[in-house]
Amino acid sequence: MEFVTETLGKRVHDPYVEESRCILIPGPIIVGSGPSGLATAACLKSRGVSSLILERSSCIASLWQLKTYDRLRLHLPKHFCELPLMPFPSSYPTYPTKQQFVQYLESYAEHFGLKPVFNQTVEEAKLDRRCGLWRVRTVGGKKEEETEYVSRWLVVATGENAEEVMPEIDGIVDFVGPILHTSSYKSGEMFREKKVLVVGCGNSGMEVCLDLCNFNAHPSLVVRDSVHVLPQEMLGLSTFGISTSLLKWFPVQVVDRFLLHMSRLVLGDTDQLGLVRPKIGPLERKIKCGKTPVLDVGTLAKIRSGDIKVYPELKRVMQHSAEFVDGRVDNFDAIILATGYKSNVPMWLKGMNMFCEKDGFPRKPFPNGWKGESGLYAVGFTKLGLLGAAIDAKKIAEDIDVQQNLLALGRPQHC
Repeated sequence: MEFVTETLGKRVHDPYVEESRCILIPGPIIVGSGPSGLATAACLKSRGVSSLILERSSCIASLWQLKTYDRLRLHLPKHFCELPLMPFPSSYPTYPTKQQFVQYLESYAEHFGLKPVFNQTVEEAKLDRRCGLWRVRTVGGKKEEETEYVSRWLVVATGENAEEVMPEIDGIVDFVGPILHTSSYKSGEMFREKKVLVVGCGNSGMEVCLDLCNFNAHPSLVVRDSVHVLPQEMLGLSTFGISTSLLKWFPVQVVDRFLLHMSRLVLGDTDQLGLVRPKIGPLERKIKCGKTPVLDVGTLAKIRSGDIKVYPELKRVMQHSAEFVDGRVDNFDAIILATGYKSNVPMWLKGMNMFCEKDGFPRKPFPNGWKGESGLYAVGFTKLGLLGAAIDAKKIAEDIDVQQNLLALGRPQHC
C-alpha cells in the first residue's frame, strides 16, 4: 500500500494498512480547531513538534463564530480565559466581547503559524493495533473526497459542545411559530413585540431572555430543574476569582456557604422568583454533577420587574400555546431552545475505552482525563472551560514531546 507523506515529501510502504491512498502525519493529529485544539497545537509547536489540525467547519472556533449570539461576552475575567503562551491584549476589557475573543483566537493562530485543514469532517478514527498507528478517515472538500490520515498520536479536541441537544417535547411538532436552538439565535431583533418561550435556564437561556427584553420582546423562561444563580462579581471582584482563591485554603463546602450567603445579600432569595436552589452548593454540584452555576448579568432584575416570566417544566406544546406542569397555559409566538450541547466523540472514535459512551466525556475526571492509551489524548473536556483546556494542552504537548525524543533516540516503536 502507498502512504503519501506530504510533510516529508516521500512515499513509504506499510504492509499493515489496506490498499488505499493515505497521508502519513509525522506529528499528532488534532481533531478540532476550537480554543482547545489551537492551544494544544501552539504548545506542541513551542516544543518544536508539528501537528495537523482537522476542522469540519470553514473557520477556527466555529462554535464561537457561527453559533453564538451577538451580545455574548466571556463570563469570566480574561486572565482566566487566555490560552497558553499568549495573553489577551491589555486594551481588552475585563470581560471581552465575542468579537474580541474571536479576534484573539485568530491572532493566536497567526502568531503560532497554525493552519488547520478546514471542511474535513472526521467520519471515523480508530487504532490499527497491528502497527500502533491511528487511522483517521475524513470526508470533505469541494468534491466530498474521502481522505485517511495516519499518525502515532491522536488528540481529541472536539470539546464538550460539539452538537446541539434537541429535547423531546410533547406536541412541539404542532407549534406553528418559529422554533430554534440558541445556536441559531443572533439577537432579539426579529422578535420585537413577540411573546417568546425560552426553554432552559443556564447561562445561555438567562442571557437570551435579557437580550430579548432589550429588543422589546416578551420572554418567558422555562425552569425545569433547580439552579444556582450567583452574581458575576462580589465586592468588586469576580465571583469565580474569589472562589478559586478561597478553595486554596478552605473545603468546598465552606466556600459554598460563603458564596450562597453573599449571593443572598446581593441577589436576594432566588427561590421567590421561581429559581429554586439545589440542596448542594454551587461548587460541590459543579464537581459532582458538572452543572455550572449561572452568573447573573442582569436577568434577575428583569424577572423581578415582570419583564421576564418564569414557568416550571413544560407539559406539552400546542399550535399557538404551551401548557406547564402547574396547569398554567400561555400563548407564544416563538420558542427558543436553550438546551445546551453535548460531546459527539462516541459517534466517530471507535474501539477505545477512554471516553464514556453515554456522555462522550473521558471516564477519568479532571485532572486525569487528558491521557488515554496508545497515543490517544483529550483536551477541552474538563468541565472547567478555557482554564481547564489550557492546563491539559500543556500536559499533552509535554508528553508527546518526550515520546518524540525517545523515538529519535532509537527506542523500539512497537510497530
